[in-house]
Amino acid sequence: MSRIGRQPIPVSEGVEVSIEGNLVTVKGPKGELRNKVLKGFEVTQNDNLITVAQKVVNPDTQKQFGLQRTLIANMIIGVSEGFSKELEINGVGYRAQMKGSVLEMTLGFSHPILYTAPEGVVVSVNQNIITVTGYDKQQVGETAANIRMFKKPEPYKGKGIKYVGEHIRRKAGKTAAKGGTE
Repeated sequence: MSRIGRQPIPVSEGVEVSIEGNLVTVKGPKGELRNKVLKGFEVTQNDNLITVAQKVVNPDTQKQFGLQRTLIANMIIGVSEGFSKELEINGVGYRAQMKGSVLEMTLGFSHPILYTAPEGVVVSVNQNIITVTGYDKQQVGETAANIRMFKKPEPYKGKGIKYVGEHIRRKAGKTAAKGGTE
């Protein structure tokens, strides 16, 4: 049995949770999220605690037990506090700026790259740090990954877009060898 799945989920103040069959809806100050609970699970709410239980115990529900609880917990955290990811741009001449709601990046290509964030996600730039914030954890992570894909960090000089705190393994470049035939 999953240790994570058995833990109750506390509901913070200002967050409303409604459970209708297998649909869980969470409303809070940042927004509203919905999630379908898989078959074989039952979600109940007592006062300010939500519990996820297995109706049927089989290998499929065992695998998904902790996931179902974590998805609901992330929905509650998202609508009350929100999530954010930070990306760092490294490289000479690499920069980003906001033009209205569009992120414009100059990453060494012949043209600037324009990226429009999906609805519910806010992108901001401060010098060489791009901050992606929103209330849906999956959407924030996917947006940050999409921005990173435009120019992944390369292992020789470390140029590109990386997550703040991400360690890039560096490689030694080519070394000059003694040339010539003797």
